[in-house]
This record gives sequence, structure tokens and C-alpha cells, in this order.
Amino acid sequence: MKILYLLLAFCACWTNVYAQKSDIDSAPPMGWNSYNCFGSAVHENEVKANANYMAKYLKAHGWNYVVVDFLWSYDNPPGSNIGNPFQKNLQDGSFVPWLTMDKWGRLLPQPTKFPSAFGGQGFKPLSAYIHKLGLKFGIHVMRGIPRQAVWAKSPVLGATGITANMIADTTSKCDWLNHMYGLNMDKQGAQDYLNSLLKLYASWGVDFIKVDDIARPYHKKEIEGYRKAIEQCGRPIILSISPGETPVNEAEHVKQNANMWRMADDFWDNWKEILHMFDYAKQWEGFGGNGHWPDCDMLQIGKLSKRGPVGNERYSRFTNDELYTHMTFWCIFRSPLMIGGNLPENRAIEKALFTNDEVLAVNQHGTAPHQLYKTDSIMVWYSHIPGSKDIYVALFNIGESARDVAIDFSSIGFKGKVRVRDLWKKQNIGIYKTNYSKTINKHGAALVRLTPIN
Repeated sequence: MKILYLLLAFCACWTNVYAQKSDIDSAPPMGWNSYNCFGSAVHENEVKANANYMAKYLKAHGWNYVVVDFLWSYDNPPGSNIGNPFQKNLQDGSFVPWLTMDKWGRLLPQPTKFPSAFGGQGFKPLSAYIHKLGLKFGIHVMRGIPRQAVWAKSPVLGATGITANMIADTTSKCDWLNHMYGLNMDKQGAQDYLNSLLKLYASWGVDFIKVDDIARPYHKKEIEGYRKAIEQCGRPIILSISPGETPVNEAEHVKQNANMWRMADDFWDNWKEILHMFDYAKQWEGFGGNGHWPDCDMLQIGKLSKRGPVGNERYSRFTNDELYTHMTFWCIFRSPLMIGGNLPENRAIEKALFTNDEVLAVNQHGTAPHQLYKTDSIMVWYSHIPGSKDIYVALFNIGESARDVAIDFSSIGFKGKVRVRDLWKKQNIGIYKTNYSKTINKHGAALVRLTPIN
């Protein structure tokens, strides 16, 4: 009887893990990230406020990840907006600021910013709060091992006799934040260190990690190390790597080792950056699929830079037409959707952009997105709808005046009559025979579903 009970318990556990793994593989992640509105200085109450908003207004539409971005181990006092505080050496070689860290050289959340972390609880209480809302929890981490752990010769958990200074590559540094050294993955104990990190994160209930300073230059062995650590941690965890530009010639490697990867540097609310993103996406055309997603970066929609990191506090500088282009392209390309604005300050336009289920279905269920054509002023992308002959089509006016943007049905293999449904308006707009054309404002977009009528 005891053996049967254990077998049933194992099967239940495996079924749960398999279900979570299927969730990872099925569609691009959708959620919120703290960076664009709070920089390094987000506090626990603000994370909870965004999680509460998501649970109340967005969860029903598929949004479910709540991600705490960088420097959660640094003590930002209330009101601080310091973005990248460089560490300096004291006379004895130690560092200031000293980041919150355990005896094994693993960074911990700073309790003054995350009060529930007091007593060594880490992110477990905050994660539990978010999970209770029916959401998932994620964190940002910097590649490598803390320099302060190397100075302290912190022991590596799981590697007897190995200390942090023995596995660090002190020549491998981040040029914009000097808290970490890279790991020499050829050294005994380096993989053990990453394993200990992911086991810690799994014990906290982490569902998503964003590893920074790892994709440019492309640190192949360390990326593999995080993937191996996730595989042994006992919990399905999405691996996101950044920043861009992830090399296209590493496409097969990154598909095998990460769930999402940045194509470009940090994206902000500037029209020229949208134009550049179109070009990056074209380079990565055809590489996205179940479990691996080229990432256009966060959605610059809503209230941004409340506490840094770029510019003054503001709502997105995109015009309404540009906001629709932004959301339309991220959906047709099937980029992960991570909202950057402070959710509790959303207005009607943000709610409209984030809760249109027909538009979000393009991101979550469309397949094989491809650019049909692009000129200096217009662009068309399309994707297929599984189990259907229907096709999603996104029409973009990237020029500087209103103009007609058209789709010739024969160019996507359609013959005869075609029903056109406007997904942003959620209404059928007519039946057309050879093509569909729409007048679109400058920097605007349209998103339609085409259904062939036999």
C-alpha cells in the first residue's frame, strides 16, 4: 500500500511538472517586468500592487508572469532612483555597496526593499503571494558570481573544497555594472555553483529567470550552464537571456538552451527604435517556435520611468497610432509580451491594448510569422492559424503621411472570396475578392483575420 501511495504521488508530481513544462513550450510568455517603471529600485509593495492589478484585470486574458528586475539585492532607500551603483574597494579589498548575500556566495533580496525576505526567507514569501493570485513569479539575475563572494572566498555549495575565487573568471566583467565576474565553466565547481543558485530559486518558487550580460558577447558555456542548472533544480523555469544582440549565427544553440533571447539592446519609446526592431525581427524570421522565442524586449506602454531608468516619469511617448503598431508587431511576430509600465496607473488605452483577446491570440496561437513585403513606407507581415486555412495579416504604415496599405490575396495563396475581420475592432468588415486595402494613419497599423470562402 505504501509503495502504491508513493507511486501515485510520484505520478502526480510528474504530471504537474509536465503540465508546467507544456505551458512553457506552448506560447510566448506574457507578463509584467519592473524595470521600465522602477529601474533598480522597485519595492515589494509595488510588485504586489502590479500583481494585484494583473490578477484582477489581465489574468483572464493570459497575462501571468510578474518579474522583479535587477539589483534586488541592493539597498535602494525609499525614493532612490540610482540605476547602476558601481562597487568600490575599501582598504581591505572588500566592497561597497555590499550586496545582500548568503554564506555560499548567492545573492539574496535586500530586506529593506523586500520586507518579507527578513530572516533569510528570500523571495519565497513574495513568490507565494503571487502564486496565490494564480500568477507566476520571476527574477532578474546578472551572469556569473559576485565579486564580493570571490573576495570573501565563499564556499561553493555542493563542491567540497571549492571556493568562489577558484571558479571565477576575473577577466570576464560586465562593462555597465561591475558587481560580478563571469564563471569559468571549465573549472571544477562552476556548474555546482549554478546548480546551487537554481536550487535556491526553485525553493523560492521562481518560475522565470532573466539572465543579463550573457548574450552580448554570447557566453555559450555559461548559457549552457544555466540550462543544465534548470534541468536539475526540480522545477520548470523559463530561461530568458539578455541583452541583445544575440548573434543570429548562434540561433540553433540558443534555441536548444534558452526559452527567449533578446534580439537588440534595450528598447524604449522612440519611433526610430520600432523601425530598427522591424529589421532585427526580419533577421530572426523563422527561428521562433514552441519553447524558444526571439524577444523584441518589453512593451513600452503605460506609465514609465517612475524611478528611472531612462528619462523623466511619463506615460509612453508613443502616439496612439504608434502604440497600436507597437502592440500589433509584437503580436504578429510572436515576441514574448512583458509589460513595462506601472499597471495600477493604466488608462483606457492601455486596458484596450492589453485585453483584446482576438489580438492576443495572434501572439499566442499564430504560427510561422513572416514578412510579406516592406518598402520605405509600408510593410505587411502574416502568420498562419493552426487547424484552419485562415491567416492573420498585419498592415503597417511606416511612412510619414496617411496612405493605403494593401494585401493581395494571391500572394498568400488565396483564391476566390475572402472574409476580412478587423481584430482590433472585433468585427467583420466585409467580403473581398482579390485584395483588401485600408487607409492607415502615419506610424499606424491594422490587424486582420482572413478567412477563405469556398
